[in-house]
Amino acid sequence: MNPSANVDDSFELMRKLIEYRQQKALHHQLMKAAERSMLGIDTLVMLYHCAKISAGDILEVGSYVGGATIAMAMGVRDSSTEKKIISIERGCRVDHPRVGTKDSFRDLRKNLKRLDQVSLINGRSFDPATIAMVRQLSGRGQIGLFVFDAGANVLRDIDGYCDQFADHCWMVIDDYLGGADKSERLRIQVDELVSGGRLEPLGFYGLGTWIGRWLIQMVISSSAAMLTFGELLCFEV
Repeated sequence: MNPSANVDDSFELMRKLIEYRQQKALHHQLMKAAERSMLGIDTLVMLYHCAKISAGDILEVGSYVGGATIAMAMGVRDSSTEKKIISIERGCRVDHPRVGTKDSFRDLRKNLKRLDQVSLINGRSFDPATIAMVRQLSGRGQIGLFVFDAGANVLRDIDGYCDQFADHCWMVIDDYLGGADKSERLRIQVDELVSGGRLEPLGFYGLGTWIGRWLIQMVISSSAAMLTFGELLCFEV
């Protein structure tokens, strides 16, 4: 990883955030999406941006009632390229003064009923049936954006889907910072992946969301086969 390039890319993300804030019509649409999300508006802006520029499909773990999904669908729309959004939500009841729900999956379906590019999966991300469905929808190395906002075990889901990540796949992981009970565990997992050269950090947005990229490094070669770092990570499970 080139430290200078990493800094340049981090500043470019911050520049894009300011640019999108100044696009009043777009920012207003994203503010409307934020009414259906617990994520900060700056995180939704970055999800829009990552969905717009990512080279590949989008995998979202923990869609809740769809605010972030709507922001990413807007990015896909404005990219003028065909991308699938695969959103996994098991469904839950949440008491919240602004975005509470009696059934998150039911409300998710209602909020996304006009978005044809989104494939919804009602289940847990680590269940074999869910993993199989994701593999049917998007192939090896075809995920260009991975979004995690579900529980504290992001490493488990990275292990489960890493062979589907493209090199430099955008990674958005919520609750890295903040007062949530799961933040410390998430932070340890993400920091270990960064130290191991698997993730490249690019910044923090909203209320503590980590944004970076997945790194694939060639580490084994022979006359018969070559394995990537990402493939080795999957084999360790």
